[in-house]
Amino acid sequence: MKECLDLIKNRKSIRHFASRDIDIELIRNILEAARWAPSGLNNQPWKFVIVKNREIKEKIGNLSHYKRIFIEAPVLIPFFLDTSSLYHREKDIMGLGAAVENMLLAAESMGLGSVWLGEIIKAKEEVEKILSMPDDTEFFGVVAIGYPNENKTRERKRKKLSEIIEKEFL
Repeated sequence: MKECLDLIKNRKSIRHFASRDIDIELIRNILEAARWAPSGLNNQPWKFVIVKNREIKEKIGNLSHYKRIFIEAPVLIPFFLDTSSLYHREKDIMGLGAAVENMLLAAESMGLGSVWLGEIIKAKEEVEKILSMPDDTEFFGVVAIGYPNENKTRERKRKKLSEIIEKEFL
């Protein structure tokens, strides 16, 4: 339990990456972690794209306020809701979120840094077009991954547990 909690507590969003390449097998392991996320009726309503190509990273980055992160990260993993396998839209979106969290934790466990980029959703149609995605996929964001090139010791604030527990029926 402690190892799991330590991994969760130590994971931070990394926005500056070293220019070091990432072995494709590490990326496949990160996606393997995503594959094992829970989903309603085990429908696994997700699709992922691996982007290392600089030209494509620049095209996507040009659509975002965070262009530098998109270009600097050695790997981008745009993620999509697979609408052909929907069971319950809201529940499936939560499943996609669980898959993304698994990716972030897997990257952390491998010594990689990552950040979940959601602001890019405003350019949903453009990203889908750049990546030539089929009509039965809906863009929901990007995970940028690389070796960290920033101080991971900065303070992070979290609400107290007592602030997030609304009620207890013990």
